[in-house]
Amino acid sequence: MATSTGKINKTYWTHSNYSGQVHNERLEGNATFTFPSGTTYVGEFKDGEFHGHGILHYANGAKYEAIWEKGIAKDGQYTFPDGLTYDAEDWKYCDGYDRRFYTETLHGLKPAGRSQLKDREPREQIPEDCYDVGDGIYNPVSRVVTDYHGEFVRNADDDEHQWIVQNCRKGWDENVGGQNPRLKPDITKLKN
Repeated sequence: MATSTGKINKTYWTHSNYSGQVHNERLEGNATFTFPSGTTYVGEFKDGEFHGHGILHYANGAKYEAIWEKGIAKDGQYTFPDGLTYDAEDWKYCDGYDRRFYTETLHGLKPAGRSQLKDREPREQIPEDCYDVGDGIYNPVSRVVTDYHGEFVRNADDDEHQWIVQNCRKGWDENVGGQNPRLKPDITKLKN
């Protein structure tokens, strides 16, 4: 580092960036640290580690605000991009009994025929033969997840691939078939 005490703005070979105070050539004081993923930590450092109050701001809009000691979060709270805060002691969202999205708990359910298929509305258009995985679009042929703007997010392993094709929203419609005899009488039997 060019200075032993003061302020610096330095980009590292990993493409991470530190902008803030230094003391005795160590990252120390108030600063902003940006990771290559786009996640940004804004808060206090001591001896090169998160220490004191600080907030991790994630690229998707979520955040984790905590009190840190020597790089370890001692007391913190995670807030999802839609404003829902995680509470480990009293978590009532998505618990098996209430399947509403968080926005539905805030603004109510949509009328019949206009079901909300994901928390963020309006929904993104899913290309045919692809899946919406929540943080982007999954192509099962290339096994790549891209964000909704087409930028690479990750490669899916075998377990994630299986989960996606079994559970996620598809970019196509399909006939799920069958006639339930309890709900609709068989017309061929009524003609006799």
